[in-house]
Amino acid sequence: MTITCTEDFRQLYKARVPKMFYDYAESGSYSESTFRRNESDFARLNIRQRVGVDISEIDTSARMAGEAAALPVAFAPVGMLGIQNIGGEIKVAKAAQQFGVPFILSTMSIASVEEVAEATGAPFWFQLYVVKDREFVHDLIHRAKAAGCSQLVVTMDLAMLGQRHKDVKNGLSIKPGLKNLINIATKPRWAYDMVTGPKLSFGNVVGHAKGVDDLASLLTWAAEMVDPALDWDDVAWICKEWGGPVILKGVMDVEDARIAADMGIETIVVSNHGGRQLDGAGSSISWLPQIADAVGDRVELILDSGVRTGMDIFRARALGASGVLLGRAMVYALGAMGQPGIEKLLTLLEKELRTTMGLAGKTRAGDIGRSDVYRA
Repeated sequence: MTITCTEDFRQLYKARVPKMFYDYAESGSYSESTFRRNESDFARLNIRQRVGVDISEIDTSARMAGEAAALPVAFAPVGMLGIQNIGGEIKVAKAAQQFGVPFILSTMSIASVEEVAEATGAPFWFQLYVVKDREFVHDLIHRAKAAGCSQLVVTMDLAMLGQRHKDVKNGLSIKPGLKNLINIATKPRWAYDMVTGPKLSFGNVVGHAKGVDDLASLLTWAAEMVDPALDWDDVAWICKEWGGPVILKGVMDVEDARIAADMGIETIVVSNHGGRQLDGAGSSISWLPQIADAVGDRVELILDSGVRTGMDIFRARALGASGVLLGRAMVYALGAMGQPGIEKLLTLLEKELRTTMGLAGKTRAGDIGRSDVYRA
């Protein structure tokens, strides 16, 4: 199969990975209206076509959270990458390092923060879920710091779990039932890699959280540890414990953005968790310009949810984001082709962004602005 775009990766990913894990990635909560809106609202933003500009040299580089990036993208924190493709977190981290873009490791990763640090030998970002066990949260913050992580990304929109109907119907579990085992039998390449590869474990949690000694106890812990008491005082405590740059992920309201800015937060990720939490919420891209108008002079904004193309990266830059996070696009490429898939995805996105910039008369990513897009 000739891969020319993110959608090609998705189709190949669907063919190669068991249905329950494909559905885990390719789904939203409840009716999935927000999940769909994240993509469709990008399409409603037209890009101004310009001519008569010297576009012989185009610079796609940018800075995100104060760090240089060859492309204004970072890989989003996605749990269980190592189940989508064996060794997934390390493969994505290595590809990101080679290309020159940030990688964010999820709390719910298969490889631990220490394992990724040892495999890459370079700083990466770490995403923190705030759970009820504050001692575990404290230790995890300091483990990330000891591993050399340069940014701490705190997820704010998981104080309550949104229901994803597909996961419930599939019986999503590390220990699959008969229906899922039958489906796995149709994915021999994936099954062989999982059977012959290293033993799966959630390295940041198993053996570190109280009472979590194996995968079975992890499932119980994950269901009970979501903390509905998460508030701004907790954010202040996390900032103090971390002692460095903190990025807040999951902000989708002007007032919340102002509170974060007033606390001294330097970077916000405008995100609705890929449509996996509050169904019926607006798309991330629709909220970006409102938040940028309110706090864009005080806080750096990164856009997450719905990004599939270089054109989407251009649109997000135009509406006030320094860059974007790649979540599902990353999962598609990883599940389809492993590390070479991630490398190819970055190459394709760079080409798409470069072409879009040239045809829009922009030679530097930093020059893209609000006037370069308009609503259909």
